[in-house]
Amino acid sequence: MRVDLFDFDLPEENIALRPADPRDSARLLVVDPDGEALLEDRRVSDLPSFLRAGDALVFNDTKVIPAQLEGLRRREGAGVQPVSATLHMRMAPDVWKAFAKPGKRIKPGDRIEFGHEGNACLSGSLAATVEEKAEGGEVTLRFDLSGPALDEAIMAVGHIPLPPYIAAKRPEDDKDRQDYQTIYAREEGAVAAPTAGLHFTPDLFAALDAAGIERHFVTLHVGAGTFLPVKADDTADHKMHQEIGHVSAATAQRLNAVRARGGRIVSVGTTSLRLLESAAAEDGSIDAWSGPTGIFITPGYRFKAVDVLMTNFHLPKSTLFMLVSAFSGMETMRAAYSHAISTGYRFYSYGDSSLLFRKDR
Repeated sequence: MRVDLFDFDLPEENIALRPADPRDSARLLVVDPDGEALLEDRRVSDLPSFLRAGDALVFNDTKVIPAQLEGLRRREGAGVQPVSATLHMRMAPDVWKAFAKPGKRIKPGDRIEFGHEGNACLSGSLAATVEEKAEGGEVTLRFDLSGPALDEAIMAVGHIPLPPYIAAKRPEDDKDRQDYQTIYAREEGAVAAPTAGLHFTPDLFAALDAAGIERHFVTLHVGAGTFLPVKADDTADHKMHQEIGHVSAATAQRLNAVRARGGRIVSVGTTSLRLLESAAAEDGSIDAWSGPTGIFITPGYRFKAVDVLMTNFHLPKSTLFMLVSAFSGMETMRAAYSHAISTGYRFYSYGDSSLLFRKDR
């Protein structure tokens, strides 16, 4: 499909730079292509009224790490050069894949000392060797430290990698370390937050419990590739970056039991959805699953596991806008986004949310 079919104009004022406070006070656009009302304006705190007892919410419990590293590249005969690297996939206890800038000048064998910003050296430092270089500025870094020692060093010198559309407007601050994390984050390894989950609060969890809505957790470590634009003209030419995920056998069994008794699987975020669809068999049953997924969902895809999707508002021409267009229909999502923009919904990671019902479910 042509990528320009998924383009739309978004005014700057619709881009959120801070989350709603409290989190569940954010607006919620309910989109039901087969319902009595196509669009309905509500609040995230109203979520329980759109679900039924026996439905199951599926959350991504990945935890964002401060994966943005600033450093200095050193190479014999080539002097010193500032380098910025965003970690996006762990390959071994001491090895990460990363997107590096400026990527063109980096070569295998280069040494990078992280913990330096400009002429200042932060408390603690972290060194790595460039083992491989791929397209698009992607490099493989082997660090001098490994395992928990490496994790501690990254926590000491790294920054939360805010999405480019926020980072271009303001610097990261201490508040982002809390704001850009779900209240149930547990498994460290994500570069970006599963942002639909940012709206949940203890009060909203209590309301969902009272309504008989189940909660289950999967893990997909969101990578920096989620920020990358689609540069191809046709979706067939776009390559998705892989992300590591895990669905336990116990969670798969519980979700299959939900479906067997007529409950709905409600994915909180596109990351949970992509993982569930990767783990699903053709008959819709969910299997235990672990490994990398690069699933790319565009209109025409037949959803197997997920009935309802809660998700924020996405970038024009992004793989995620393609995904929601596949889920609820292209014309439906064009109408939904047009309504959201004209009525002042806040977009992207810190923005408002939507509750999408699957078309032709």
